[in-house]
Amino acid sequence: MSDASPLLGQKVLVPRGKDQAKSFSTLVERYGGIPVEIPLIAFRPIATNRSLQDCLTALDTYDWIIFTSNVTVETFFSYFDRDVRTLPKIAVIGKKTAEVLQAKGIQVSFVPSVYVAETFAEEFLPVVNPSAKVLLPKGNLAREHIAASLTEAGVRVDEVVIYETYLPEESRLRMAQLLSQRELDILTFTSPSTVDHLMEVVSEFGLEKQLKDCIIGCIGPTTEKKLLEYGLTVHASPKKFTVKDMIQSIMVYLENN
Repeated sequence: MSDASPLLGQKVLVPRGKDQAKSFSTLVERYGGIPVEIPLIAFRPIATNRSLQDCLTALDTYDWIIFTSNVTVETFFSYFDRDVRTLPKIAVIGKKTAEVLQAKGIQVSFVPSVYVAETFAEEFLPVVNPSAKVLLPKGNLAREHIAASLTEAGVRVDEVVIYETYLPEESRLRMAQLLSQRELDILTFTSPSTVDHLMEVVSEFGLEKQLKDCIIGCIGPTTEKKLLEYGLTVHASPKKFTVKDMIQSIMVYLENN
């Protein structure tokens, strides 16, 4: 890392939980930045219910399972206790999710060229049989685009909510404190939910002015759209939807400004 790094000394919000923040924070440090870990999003499995049990019992009747995130994978396998060789074919949205499955010894049959729901649906439809039966485990705030697109094409899609998303109370208070004291230079967002949760804090504590002093970077068009809906300026939004590309995009912005 060069002393000329534009990220040198910049305090960067890492909006992930402890288990997911390490690689993100290491990358920030590599470029001379100071990572500030405040999980803006946390996940908890839902209580087992009839809908979930029915899907697990009938798993052998599905042709595909679609996993949209690492959280979905880990939560699903907290309920699934059978031989992974009995699973249907697997499709995922992103490379990282595929790697998590492969580490469990599970083959992934489909990954789209771009890791967003729109591209997934467009590229998956020619692969899936129109009469196929697909299981889509998801969080309570998940988008409907994939299920809607496949259903419109005649594919049977069973959606089942397996986890819920929330903002940890300790994160709410710490975020309010650091923003009010202007202790954050760069805010990064990895999902629309992280944006919503931060804006809850901003609204509750009246921190709109402090927020405008921060540089904002994000991953993915849906996250960028959410930021714009709140009237925020997005300074860095890379074409490749990875943390590394987001950090590099922020550095380019800093160099040019």
